[in-house]
This record gives sequence, C-alpha cells and structure tokens, in this order.
Amino acid sequence: MVLEHALLSVVPGQEEDFEAAFHEASAIIAGMPGFGRLTLSGCLERPGTYLLLVEWDRLEDHTVGFRGSPEYQRWRRLLHRFYEPFPVVEHFEHVLTA
Repeated sequence: MVLEHALLSVVPGQEEDFEAAFHEASAIIAGMPGFGRLTLSGCLERPGTYLLLVEWDRLEDHTVGFRGSPEYQRWRRLLHRFYEPFPVVEHFEHVLTA
C-alpha cells in the first residue's frame, strides 16, 4: 500500500465551493484501479488548509494510471482552480504502527 499525501491551500473564501467540488471529484478517484480510500481533513489552526490522504495499491496506480487517465482531466477541471499555491504531492510507504 502507498499513501499519497497533499496539503491543499484553498483560495480564501472558496472553501465551501471547494468542499462541494471535492465531494463530486471523490467519486471520480474512487472508481480508479488501485484506489483504496481517501480522507480529506480541514486544518483547525489554518482555515482553508486541507490534508488529503489517498491509499493506492501501487505508486503507479496514482502516478501513471490515474494521472494519465481521462478521469484525471475531470478531476483537474473540478479542483485545480481552488489551489494557491499548487500543492506538492508526495507518496509514503508504511513503516510502523503503534
């Protein structure tokens, strides 16, 4: 399992529209091969900042499969206009559970 991590900074005043668009976009990503689950959390200390965590079976399921798909173009159209600056997306492998 690979964990995708992104901190999403949403343009101030656009949070409600972003959350509605993300709800729609979540159905897009959920149908992709290799998708496990996702969580979107809002930051308590920094309104407008969201933590996106997505579980994938393999790194390539995200970087090649999803990002190279027509579905990703729909995802982009729904969400990318909300980000300022554009988020850095990183991938992690599990090391330890306590």
